[in-house]
Amino acid sequence: MISDKSNIHPNAKLGANVSVDAFTTIYGDVEIGEGTWIGPNVTIFDGARIGKNCRIFPGAVISAIPQDLKYAGENTTTEIGDNCTIREMVTVNKGTVALGKTVVGNNCLLMAYVHIAHDCILGNNVILANSVNLAGHVTIDDYAILEGYVGVSQFIRIGAHSFIGGQTGVRKDVPPFTKAAREPLSFAGINSVGLKRRGYDNNSITIIQDVYRILYTKGYSTRNALDIIEKEIPESPHKDQIIDFIKSSERGIMRGYSGGDHD
Repeated sequence: MISDKSNIHPNAKLGANVSVDAFTTIYGDVEIGEGTWIGPNVTIFDGARIGKNCRIFPGAVISAIPQDLKYAGENTTTEIGDNCTIREMVTVNKGTVALGKTVVGNNCLLMAYVHIAHDCILGNNVILANSVNLAGHVTIDDYAILEGYVGVSQFIRIGAHSFIGGQTGVRKDVPPFTKAAREPLSFAGINSVGLKRRGYDNNSITIIQDVYRILYTKGYSTRNALDIIEKEIPESPHKDQIIDFIKSSERGIMRGYSGGDHD
């Protein structure tokens, strides 16, 4: 149902069975997939590409121009996948010329007051709890979970299946499969509960634990730890995923138990 109290530009493309409640504004360069519900008092600006069967709650603002002083009006997009839930007062800014888009994958949950800045890339099945704030150019891989009031600095990458405790600041990359907490943010074990829920077997979890035991609890430098991991840990796609993440990190990874940044 489309409310007669909504304001929808005639050029906007709405799929079958899209529902738009009262006092919502949808601009012209917008595409919304079938079955999506848009609650009251939502604003969807030009450049929004929203998938199927999403739910967007009151007060959300999608695809507003970036809070980036370098933005010069270039045509960019905000791309939101299928089956996403976007709760009250969430803001998702469009991309800049640097990347051209901000992306939220499929099956994501953005709880109330989340902010996603320009050029962020979120994978599938990501959960951002209340008041999580992402600066520009943040990448969050599949199945990551950030608890409430986490703030993430620009250009940070957060690995797949990681879990970040609430009220923390993320200034270094967070490798996949880990739990992170404390201030400054530190390794707090692996996300074994989440991995078991997603079907990882005991052997895979053990390999992941062994990798991080060498990396974070033995006092090695990151370089030396990687050398040992490559030689001593059995071949595994999860081992390779961790090594590739660490080697590609531009900001360095979060610290271990004993303190000291791992660059």
